[in-house]
Amino acid sequence: MSRLLGNPMLRRVLVALVLLVASVFVIDLLSGYRQGQVANIAYLAIAAGGLSVLTGINGQLSLGHGAFMAIGAYTTALLLERGEVPVIVLLLASIVVAMLVGAVVGVAAARLHGPYVAGATLALAVAVPALAVHFREELGGEPGLRVSTPDVPVAVDDALFFLTGTETETAQWMATISVACLIVTFLLLRNLSQSRVGRRWRAVRDDPVAAQLAGINLGPNRVVCFIVSTACAGLAGSLMAMVTRIAAPSGFTLTLSLTLLMAVVLGGLGTLTGALIGAALLTVLPVWVTNLGSSAGLSDLQSAELAPLVLGLTTMAVVLLAPAGLVGSLARYLPRPRRSRS
Repeated sequence: MSRLLGNPMLRRVLVALVLLVASVFVIDLLSGYRQGQVANIAYLAIAAGGLSVLTGINGQLSLGHGAFMAIGAYTTALLLERGEVPVIVLLLASIVVAMLVGAVVGVAAARLHGPYVAGATLALAVAVPALAVHFREELGGEPGLRVSTPDVPVAVDDALFFLTGTETETAQWMATISVACLIVTFLLLRNLSQSRVGRRWRAVRDDPVAAQLAGINLGPNRVVCFIVSTACAGLAGSLMAMVTRIAAPSGFTLTLSLTLLMAVVLGGLGTLTGALIGAALLTVLPVWVTNLGSSAGLSDLQSAELAPLVLGLTTMAVVLLAPAGLVGSLARYLPRPRRSRS
């Protein structure tokens, strides 16, 4: 047993299972509104986690991950238009389509460096929502496509009823599947970043010349990391479409890509915990500030305008006072475990 628990990968799997079971009970205790907030945090954290790995571990800056979320969302919407499709099929199809597009973009981006990669992905973030307006007959144009929430599978419904003793509502089902996808995604990203592949990505980020001398091929490693991050964005886009019940160009503007980047900056580059904290701040803080402004006597318009101001000031404070992000800066003050000499 001690040898099994000493395996880091097995230990992470056990922690993920405990978190998954605990999340089922916690979500059941929340109201429908809070369950919707949990689902929003989950899909934003999934996309931000992929971007954090891409930028923090591999050193590629992407400003177009909102476009890959749009690809995942429209894939889900188009599949649901043809009839009832299992949730797992919707999620896998969105991941595969986003990975295929990410492979094409990644091959081109692997030849670019620095701000040129950011510029190329920025153009993608602007172009993809415009395609939905151009192909309005297939993609619904500016109003977008309505997305129906898939039914809860019978086996999953029985399992949730056995654990919680309550009927599974729509908001509870979407929050549960979103959190489950978040846990599985973070588990895979954590294992991947700590593996030999993750060490190669860090070597490419730190010193490309030294990595080449060590026999590491820069292009394929950059492309693979880009594909992994776009798979996370496609999964997040599929969940976003099912949670919000719509896939429209207005939901995947450049603001969404910048929001993901802001979540990574707030939490800390290269840390999955930071991506989760950043996504939670970007979801909860605007609502809290708006409610605080309304209770202080401000009008609805003034309260709505106060939220971006506070969020911008918070981002500036984190960048100036904690350049490594909230998690990265906090880790510097925590004691590190000593490695025993063999």
